[in-house]
Amino acid sequence: MPNKKESVGMNIKTISFFGRIGRIFAILLVMSTLIATQVYASVTPIKRRENVQVATVPMVQPKELRGVWFSYIDWSEMPSDVEAFKQRTDQVMSDIKNRGMNAIFCHVHSHSDSYGLKLRAFPLSKYMVTKNSSSTFDPLDYMLESAHKNGLTFHAWVNPYRVTNSMVQWSEIPDDSIVKQWASNPDKQRNVLLHKGSYYLNPSSEEVRNYLVSSIREICENYAVDGVQFDDYFYPSLNNNDPDKSFDKPEYDTSGSGLDISQWRRENVSMLVKDVYKTVHQVRPQAVFGVSPVALLSSLRSKDSYFVDIDTWMASNEYIDYIMPQLYHGFEAKTKNGVLAPYAYENCLNSWADLKRKSNSNVKLCIGLGLYRTGKDIKDGNVISEWLRYNDILFKQVKTARESGVVEGYGIFAYQNFREAPAALELDNLQNLFTN
Repeated sequence: MPNKKESVGMNIKTISFFGRIGRIFAILLVMSTLIATQVYASVTPIKRRENVQVATVPMVQPKELRGVWFSYIDWSEMPSDVEAFKQRTDQVMSDIKNRGMNAIFCHVHSHSDSYGLKLRAFPLSKYMVTKNSSSTFDPLDYMLESAHKNGLTFHAWVNPYRVTNSMVQWSEIPDDSIVKQWASNPDKQRNVLLHKGSYYLNPSSEEVRNYLVSSIREICENYAVDGVQFDDYFYPSLNNNDPDKSFDKPEYDTSGSGLDISQWRRENVSMLVKDVYKTVHQVRPQAVFGVSPVALLSSLRSKDSYFVDIDTWMASNEYIDYIMPQLYHGFEAKTKNGVLAPYAYENCLNSWADLKRKSNSNVKLCIGLGLYRTGKDIKDGNVISEWLRYNDILFKQVKTARESGVVEGYGIFAYQNFREAPAALELDNLQNLFTN
């Protein structure tokens, strides 16, 4: 990969269409939308606002993706006043741009909820801070506009199956939410399942998968997003040694599948991912679709967790445009026995790099980096945490990834840590690497 002195970035510029080219593009776009509508005619239509105008001119995808995750926590810390929200949004985008980044991964569906007024698949999130101060201001529209003005590509970040966790309780979900409607309908209540105190949409339900696909279509039709990204919340960890406790055991028993239950679950996830990939590219051909899973390939291949068919995805050009594993551990992470852990950064990086080299596909390998760990006493098997001793860990991680020759982008988790003093030192080092 390039040395740190090489320029690896790419100027982001707006492509303008005019005359016959513009008209031809518009016709093709309409035709693709009509075809897509027929393909997903079985999905319950989502009501949308009338007279919605969405920019169709795409941003140029950067050569080296360098994005920052903007989570529901970041949303919650934004001002509720509209003008203050705009000012703060502009500052967020400026912060990201000035650090040498070129993209933002912004939560749009975090807990089967939404952060934009033009989205009807799920109710507005409690973290959409402006919803009580204005019924007409669309914060997602402004987020996207501000990102583009700052030369940042905008990726809609989605947690596909998550409904509740410690931050969102079942009682907080509006009664008119599709989740509550399914749960109260005896014929559809298996679309929403409770597992270890948290609710999930059922990945084995065809109706759920179709609805999720339609929700992604809604995002792409109503907002000029440059990409869609799924987080690592797929299936919860399940104990296959005790199948009776598996939350989707009834669906597996009635499926008639000849697959074992682990592979059957992988198929359920893959069907959703494949359909989302098709939908994103049908509606917004220049947009990209990626997934950000956990770091350990052994976890993704496990019979008891996540149920991600990572090898199939990486070997094909029909599921994802990029993969961004969350390599959040440092170089010196150790096990209880004091040996370098399988999840230590270089161990994980090398396993993913090997998979990419063997993949024979166009899927790009990007790396997620844990800014949130900087300056914190992370238990990493060392007497004094690596994250307390150094402020150039992410800098070295990017250099090492570039040297692999197969890594084409990075995600920084998360924006909320930008304001922390130790993280600022880490960002200073990254900025030098990204801009020189």
